[in-house]
Amino acid sequence: MSNYRVLITGANRGLGKALLQYYLNKPNHTVIAANRDIKSASSKALLSLPTGEGSRLVLVKIEGTNATDPANAVNELITRHDIKHVDLVIANAGISQIWPKVSELNVWDLQRHLDVNVYGVVWLWQAILPLLLEAKSPKFVTMSSSAGSLSEMDTRPFPSGAYGTSKAALNYLTLKMHFEEEHVCTFPIDPGWVQTDLGNYGAVALGFKEAEITTEESIKGVVKVIDNATRTKSSGKFWLYTGEEKPW
Repeated sequence: MSNYRVLITGANRGLGKALLQYYLNKPNHTVIAANRDIKSASSKALLSLPTGEGSRLVLVKIEGTNATDPANAVNELITRHDIKHVDLVIANAGISQIWPKVSELNVWDLQRHLDVNVYGVVWLWQAILPLLLEAKSPKFVTMSSSAGSLSEMDTRPFPSGAYGTSKAALNYLTLKMHFEEEHVCTFPIDPGWVQTDLGNYGAVALGFKEAEITTEESIKGVVKVIDNATRTKSSGKFWLYTGEEKPW
């Protein structure tokens, strides 16, 4: 049986780690964990996770603000690990650190969010695209948020001048990728407001006890959307983890 290759950024914690565990448990999968520090304890711990029959884990360094890391990682995949194609990329790495109103937004804080949530994904796309184009039915999925939906801004009236702006920009670029590369199934997905460290930190900062849904609930829906996605029915649309299409 052919080996299915999956690359996940930010795979050492939260949603990224849950996604990694899901695909690593499947048979005949090569799962590439792209983390900012592959020597950290949390990255090394991934090597002890159970794997499905014929599956393996590969660690590569991709730090979201480093323009050359994605290209270096791709070169390493080709030369050290004999990986000549990638079937699925989940651009999961991201930050959400502050929640100011626009009138209080420091543009340097906005820049920090754009560096990781937008520029990092662009560099990843540019580096990994040749390997995606070698796959039979490649998919490139970006981890978005309801904070990036312009149409839903009135239902999520949180001060999100930095994070929301970065996710709206990410949505635009993901849609543009869809139109530019007709061979790749490309779309953003909103995993919900998840009870990860990042999600709960934001919830507390905004006056809530915790985020809305569990990691298990989110991942169950996210992987169903991704695994069932096709270029014809899924690409170029904004999806919620429940399988519902979201407004841009």
